[in-house]
Amino acid sequence: MSSQLSPAVTLHNVTYEWPDGSVALDSVSGTFLPGRTGLIGRNGSGKSTLLRLIAGELSPTDGTITRIGDVAYLPQTLTLNTATTVADLLGITNTIAALQAIEQGDVAEHHFDTIGDDWDIETRAMEQLHSVGLSNIALHRSTNTLSGGQVMIAALTGLRLRTAPITLLDEPTNNLDRSTRRHLYRYIENWPGTLVVVSHDPALLEIMGTTTELRAGTLTTFGGPYSAWSDDLAAQQAAAEQAARTAKNALKVEKKQRIEAETQLARRAAQGRKASTSMPPIIAGGFKRKAEATAGATRQLMDSRIASAKMAVEAAQSLLRDDEAIHLTLPDPDVPRSRRIAQLHDAHQTIHVQGPERVALVGPNGVGKTRFLQHLVHRTEPMPGGATGELLIDRVGYLPQRLMALEDNLSALDNIAPYAPHMTVGELRNQCARLLLRGDTVLRPVGSLSGGERFRVHLARLLFAQPPAQLLILDEPTNNLDMDTVTQLVDALSEYRGALLVVSHDDGVLDRLGITMTVEMTSGGGLRVMQ
Repeated sequence: MSSQLSPAVTLHNVTYEWPDGSVALDSVSGTFLPGRTGLIGRNGSGKSTLLRLIAGELSPTDGTITRIGDVAYLPQTLTLNTATTVADLLGITNTIAALQAIEQGDVAEHHFDTIGDDWDIETRAMEQLHSVGLSNIALHRSTNTLSGGQVMIAALTGLRLRTAPITLLDEPTNNLDRSTRRHLYRYIENWPGTLVVVSHDPALLEIMGTTTELRAGTLTTFGGPYSAWSDDLAAQQAAAEQAARTAKNALKVEKKQRIEAETQLARRAAQGRKASTSMPPIIAGGFKRKAEATAGATRQLMDSRIASAKMAVEAAQSLLRDDEAIHLTLPDPDVPRSRRIAQLHDAHQTIHVQGPERVALVGPNGVGKTRFLQHLVHRTEPMPGGATGELLIDRVGYLPQRLMALEDNLSALDNIAPYAPHMTVGELRNQCARLLLRGDTVLRPVGSLSGGERFRVHLARLLFAQPPAQLLILDEPTNNLDMDTVTQLVDALSEYRGALLVVSHDDGVLDRLGITMTVEMTSGGGLRVMQ
């Protein structure tokens, strides 16, 4: 049935170049149909750039984009902007200002135009916030006092209030706890109009009706959710691997037959030379020319068959995916098991972190986990009545939830270099390449990088430091990362011999990190060691 629907978004040979001339997308064509579509692809493939083009934030260098109506857009970098209010996130600031102006006696016509039919917008907004568990958050509240998850769900609520024909969501489950994710899934299952979601969350991708992959500048659409797409891809890759093996074996056979043919031709030539000694020169010359012609035809046939076999191998191998992987080997920070690393306090107890322990800090959105980590790392004031703590070592690496510390106008290389003064530029570029930050990517302004690439820049600053950190504090470290990269990062961190303090809502990640202690932060500011 979906094949009969008219596209909501059509891209025709869309190319986008960054101001420095590097190409982000090259002649991309495709469509997005009404309904729910999961847009997937490796980090750096151009998914976020594509959404910004569809939303109108960027203009194509070449090509055209056609839309059936207005576009509402939730960016991946939403939580980086802290100079906003809840009303800004909901998109109702101007409407509320117009309502307040009228209440104060200003009856200018433009206020009524701004309000339209939304005279009850404040009531509806608060009802929507209440429905997603944000009932005690005022509309004028600054977003820098909210958790990343609260910011995300409030912005999603604003998009739902707007009801645009086309909605684009870039990594909407970043920072969301389990309960809030369930709210989001229910939200999305009933989302009106066209919805395009960039995500690496398998559960979210599973409620999409269509899966579209952006890979090597090509959009490919599959009529089903992520698991069906993944199964189909696995079957295709298995068939391609079998075809590649068959083609390689066929090439070996052709090469072997070529050698055998050359051997036969050499024998015949030797026999011909021996026989020609007893023949008249004219007859011997005729036999020689005929033998050479036969040999030439045989070689041409064999060469043609080898060339065809090589083309078959190349065609089969072109269908195989050879995705690049992060290769991290973390240095040993030499943390004795008897060494006290940190102390975490609440009103009733002190929790000791000792040696290379791996501690997970868990709890619902808004309980104060991120603020607690900031208190630990930067010695900021703790939440009133909340948990406190202190670090007992100096060599600490901190990866914040909101990756705000980067200089967006500087290149990735310039952002990393001050943190690794012991490395030459060549060494630094080699190490960056192990994080898949290679070529022109390390020279581009950080502001033009994808969320996953920005994360790698932060990770490089953390991991390239000398001496290496004895404690890594990671706040939602897998945000914005594709699933393959998450696996590679977790594999590397699982081999890290220092201490870890991790905030994550992904149970799979915590399990694979080998967490030795889980500490739950409660809404009253307490800490509870979970069994």
